[in-house]
Amino acid sequence: MKLNALHNITDSLENTPKMPVLFVGHGSPMNAIEENEFVSGFRKVSTGIETPKAIVVVSAHWETQGTRVTAMEHPPTIHDFGGFPKALYEVQYPAPGMPQLAEEVKGLAHTTDVHLDDKWGLDHGAWSVIRHMYPKADIPVIQISLDYYKNPQEHYALAKELAQLRQKGILVVGSGNIVHNLRMVRWDKLNENYGYDWALEANEKMKQWILDGNHAALMDFSKQGTAFNLSIPTPEHFLPLLYALALQDKKDDITLFNDEPLGGSLSMTSVKIG
Repeated sequence: MKLNALHNITDSLENTPKMPVLFVGHGSPMNAIEENEFVSGFRKVSTGIETPKAIVVVSAHWETQGTRVTAMEHPPTIHDFGGFPKALYEVQYPAPGMPQLAEEVKGLAHTTDVHLDDKWGLDHGAWSVIRHMYPKADIPVIQISLDYYKNPQEHYALAKELAQLRQKGILVVGSGNIVHNLRMVRWDKLNENYGYDWALEANEKMKQWILDGNHAALMDFSKQGTAFNLSIPTPEHFLPLLYALALQDKKDDITLFNDEPLGGSLSMTSVKIG
């Protein structure tokens, strides 16, 4: 893309005061329809954020070959799960899309070929959280996929290229869980704030590195030992954290919320940057 074309895309949205960035532990899809401490946390964090012009979500639940961004006017609500109550499948979150913003993302990502997508929509990593933050569904939402061929450093580098979105009234949300091992969940303790020793160990180290700004250690999560290997058996729920952290600057305050373990091998720990 020519430099002047990139400049025109970047200028297509008006400048605003810098927006914060979120990483949310989204947990079970049932959080979409339940009332609990985590839902309260989602609502509370939104009250401290200026109403965004649009929301960009990087969800653990959209993995693709290559990087894609939703570019339709009316993204469908995707119920990408099974075995839950009928009421959950009846939930719709009819937020509009924003093709102009999708084009903005494509233009800013100058080292990655971002493809415009008209087939996905909003998966539960997005709508199960955002419907509590913005229940009127009147703020445009787009999603960016996780390219499963990129390593953590490449995901982080891509996210850094999107930093200008914070100056355009755009709220960027990474949605996953920093400790996420479904195979080892204690289902009898899924509604309890309970964590295995290794899950608590990894979660505490991750939180300290987040607060210290030690992004390099977090990108090297696969080299951090047994506790991390058990906590992050596959990377998709962890990678959205890197998209949020990559947008941090030196002046940003870091706040943790919903900082609780669940079911032994899950963590709802969430982060507000700025």
